[in-house]
Amino acid sequence: MDIGIFDHLDRGGKTDPQFYEERIRIAQAFEAADFYSYHVAEHHFTTLGMAPSPSVFLAAVAAQTKKLRLGPLVFALPLYHPLRLLQEICELDNISHGRLDMGFGRGSSPIEAAYYGEETSQDTYAESLEVILQGLQTDRLTYHGKRFDFDNVPILLSPFQKPYPPIWYGVHSIEASERAARRGLNMVSADSVAETRGFHDHYRKVWGETHPGEALPKLGLTRFVVVAETDEKAMDIARRAYGFWHESFHWLFRLHGKTPRLGERAKTYDQVIAEGRGIAGSPDTVAKFLANQLEDSASNYFVGQFVFGDMSVDETIKSVELFKENVRPQLDAVDAKLPMH
Repeated sequence: MDIGIFDHLDRGGKTDPQFYEERIRIAQAFEAADFYSYHVAEHHFTTLGMAPSPSVFLAAVAAQTKKLRLGPLVFALPLYHPLRLLQEICELDNISHGRLDMGFGRGSSPIEAAYYGEETSQDTYAESLEVILQGLQTDRLTYHGKRFDFDNVPILLSPFQKPYPPIWYGVHSIEASERAARRGLNMVSADSVAETRGFHDHYRKVWGETHPGEALPKLGLTRFVVVAETDEKAMDIARRAYGFWHESFHWLFRLHGKTPRLGERAKTYDQVIAEGRGIAGSPDTVAKFLANQLEDSASNYFVGQFVFGDMSVDETIKSVELFKENVRPQLDAVDAKLPMH
């Protein structure tokens, strides 16, 4: 089973130079552990996200790695002009020699978009995506829509991967899973096991109807993960670090007296575990938890949030090494049980 990483890139009380230096070292550790792809969030004006320009951060990561795939999950399309973004995508895909994974969305925070005078509009998102995908496949772009209007724009950059890099989609509904299946997108869910199973089952059904005989894309499940030599040590790290992450996640909402769209997140890491959205423990504890969740949700891809809050480089790298050596082999056994289509 391929293993990915999701990273909010939350500050965790660190200085800016320290933060970026440490994250690049950690990305190198992800590559050394043979992880598949490094998916990073895009956030603005909040301690939750220190990569408001994912392309800049990921270009630095690409320069320090050789195999690790990387990409935003997601580019917040209402905050970009599509002509600029499609060129950035081509740059990054070529800089990384074809390791880019593209994720697109409306953006999760109306507060962040409002600072730019924008809205997290479905119409803007859909039209921007259409422009970008057309632009990645042509050397002259003509497009006439409600928001964007282009005539014969010369497109001098093209992506390394043809026709364009793989697309990733975060889902929270059956309707979203159907859209993803019809378009052949890779999909990731952070919702409950039961909800995720519903998304993945529906995706497989629609995929079988619309792409008969074709290999199934990645259907992912994401969870917080901390691995240490003992359950007690892992929980000590997770409880401490999660407090910083929780503060960052809610920081901008509290500044504006608002609540996150999907509600307040679990206040403690113990609650995260109780809700089934994360685990911390010895390799055996983590493997048992994840194997059950992946099998029950019918996920063929796991995305771990392996670094968050104030976790140190040493804590993170140790967790990743233990995961590679002692947890991953047990997840491969789960993958072998899942339907291929």
